Amino acid sequence: MSGKVELITVAKPGDIEKKSFEIIDSEVPKPRKFDGIEWQIARRMVHTTADFDLIDLVRFHPEAISSGLEALRAGCTIVTDTEMARCGIPVRRMNPLGCTVRCLMNDPEVIAAAKKNETTRAHAALELAANILKPAVHVIGNAPTALIRLVKLIEEGRMSTPALVVGMPVGFVNAAESKAMLMNCGNIPYISIEGRKGGSALAACVINALAEVVLAEKAVSGEIS
Repeated sequence: MSGKVELITVAKPGDIEKKSFEIIDSEVPKPRKFDGIEWQIARRMVHTTADFDLIDLVRFHPEAISSGLEALRAGCTIVTDTEMARCGIPVRRMNPLGCTVRCLMNDPEVIAAAKKNETTRAHAALELAANILKPAVHVIGNAPTALIRLVKLIEEGRMSTPALVVGMPVGFVNAAESKAMLMNCGNIPYISIEGRKGGSALAACVINALAEVVLAEKAVSGEIS
């Protein structure tokens, strides 16, 4: 590349995200495939990845938005399949909502069970979650085995149906298939994407987008400043 590079001028660090959203809005003009909160989520996904293809790949269960928002308003437990996804959902967003974020991947019981049963830790973590937690929201962005096990536990009646499953495992072995299983269930509120794309950061950003909606509600009502 040669010649002068024209940089985008941003006055304050906090304006970078705002400018990014403005750019995305301008590159995806109305009428859009999604609007309202669904667009806020899709736009956040594009912002996280710079991948506009996700707009055509993301899928929303009809009850996903309302059920997910209600869970966050109630101060739910959120279970992630990786520490990366857990870290991607900031405490500063969750604390005002009364929500907690858990990842069981490094739990000694999970490590022992995975070794004993010759399965993945993601699989074992779902088994433990079914026994000791009643999470309202599951966030899976890395392990197809976790999403497959989650769907089977729900179908077998061993786990109550979550308020929301953000199912976005990435990869080439059962990533697309596990997401198809989730979307074919019908009774599980989900936000997912078709195909191989996904990732922990992508899954976490969906929760962040929903949390921003609830935080804005609480700010308007005066519950938080």
